[in-house]
Amino acid sequence: MTPHTEMFNDLLKLAVDSGASDIVVKSNKPGYVRLAGHLKPVDMEPITCPEAQAFVDEHVPKVFKARWDDEGQVDFAYAADNVGRFRVNAFHQRGLVSIVMRHIKSRVPTFDDLGLGQTADALIKLAQAKDGILLVCGATGSGKSSTMAAMLNWINTNLDKHIVTIEDPIEYTFQDDMSLFQQREIGLDVPSFELAIKSVLRQNPDIILIGEMRDKETFETAISAAETGHLVFSTMHAATVAQSLTRLFEFFPPEQMEQARRQIAGSLRGFICQKLIPTIEGTGRVPANEILTADAVIKNLILEGQNERIQGQLENGSDSNSFSFNRDIYRLIKAGKISKGEGLRYSPNPQALEMNLKGIFMKS
Repeated sequence: MTPHTEMFNDLLKLAVDSGASDIVVKSNKPGYVRLAGHLKPVDMEPITCPEAQAFVDEHVPKVFKARWDDEGQVDFAYAADNVGRFRVNAFHQRGLVSIVMRHIKSRVPTFDDLGLGQTADALIKLAQAKDGILLVCGATGSGKSSTMAAMLNWINTNLDKHIVTIEDPIEYTFQDDMSLFQQREIGLDVPSFELAIKSVLRQNPDIILIGEMRDKETFETAISAAETGHLVFSTMHAATVAQSLTRLFEFFPPEQMEQARRQIAGSLRGFICQKLIPTIEGTGRVPANEILTADAVIKNLILEGQNERIQGQLENGSDSNSFSFNRDIYRLIKAGKISKGEGLRYSPNPQALEMNLKGIFMKS
């Protein structure tokens, strides 16, 4: 093992042992770790640019080497002996090398592991959909991949499905139980995301996981799969259900809006949006969710272009399978899991949450 690899492995071990979710390396600075959402420096010597460069050069897969050399940024997976697997993003800033690493936990999480509580009932109902598109949304580091993995874990335990995943890189490694998994990593199992997407429908899947809904072509493939009887899971960077819907429509040019409304209304099964909020003890974070289950009322609102009325459906509390962030944050405050102050800080509408906490709610 080279000295720079040993140094990085020591940093990664310290991070994993302390429960950190992410490791940030900036040339000529000590390593930083993210603990319960807070970034903290590690007591170590600064990591030089040549050391960071050497680590990437040694461990980037050959198939990505040209991308690293030509583009100055690359994503890949790294396994540290006796420590774990990590998702790596290496890039240049001001001519120096930086590296961000996300710890990929070896055990696929359950709903209980993630502290999803009552939210799990709505997720289980969505996971049992026969076909359509399910999107798990949130900012970077909000636990999207873990929540999606927990849903697939439930399916694996309870249903006999053929599941094909397209990931960049693979995050959680599934062991076949009732279901059969085929996990394809971009660059290692298939040269490009585009090739993987084009071939997936010929691989006889019941369920398709697409690591990220990144462009119009990806979404059109997802719609095609949904319309031919497949259930498609994917993630998207959007903070709320309203923002998620807006992002889907942005995939289409203005002249295709009517067609877009039909396709989205026909294929969408639900949105799961997530934030991680510090616990009342301050030692960890708990997920808060906004969930939209696309029932007949929601589909009709999408068809009619009345997206702005959907938020009212989430707020009114008439359906246990669809609810707003405020409703879930209210539940977490009342359960003593988060403080009122943190709830208001993370709420997309703190004024409405204040009213909720005083017993005033929107009527159906």
